[in-house]
Amino acid sequence: MADYVALVTSEHRRPHFLALVAASVKPFADAQAALAALPPAFDVDTAVGVQLDAVGLWVGVTRYLYTPLEGVYFSWDVEGVGWEEGVWKGRYDPASGLSVLDDDNFRRLVKARIAANHWDGSVPQAYAVWRMVFADTGSILVIQDNQDMSMSVGIAGIRLDAVFRALLTGNYIPLKPEGVRINWYAVTPDGGKLFAWDCESDGLAGWPDEAGDAGRWPEYMVPA
Repeated sequence: MADYVALVTSEHRRPHFLALVAASVKPFADAQAALAALPPAFDVDTAVGVQLDAVGLWVGVTRYLYTPLEGVYFSWDVEGVGWEEGVWKGRYDPASGLSVLDDDNFRRLVKARIAANHWDGSVPQAYAVWRMVFADTGSILVIQDNQDMSMSVGIAGIRLDAVFRALLTGNYIPLKPEGVRINWYAVTPDGGKLFAWDCESDGLAGWPDEAGDAGRWPEYMVPA
């Protein structure tokens, strides 16, 4: 309200009048502030809670999973659900599996659906979509078209956490054109490059080179 009160001329700058002006313009100032807060509140990068839920509904996805994600809760001495891999079990989360995604993982799912809604189904644009949605994770996508209405997908560069793995194998993240099936996902156990014969790229490598860089034998995950 300070901007409006400052417009009062010196001859009228009396405490009671200034208070009257402030009280008169406060509802309009509050309405302006509320309107200015709407864009970031519903921006996919900054929205949280119910606002992020609303963004999900606009693009056709919800944080409530039709199949609970099994084996994603943090646990000691269990491969794949340790530090920075498993998720903490909340007070009201079911013991049978994670059925409601937190904001971070749901935001990733929303962005993937937005990208899929604009995807033309081609392999080149699939790479562009992946970079746009998952660039911040450091992951590198590798697609192999098997020429039989199936494809194989490799993900290098990061070690996938438990929720990301479950979202992939549960077909929550749309990576394929309609009518094409994904045979398996190949992921690296330590976040390095995937092993490939006679091929060198950001996500693929062969036997150790002079610098000692080598591809890793992948771990295969079969979608449901």
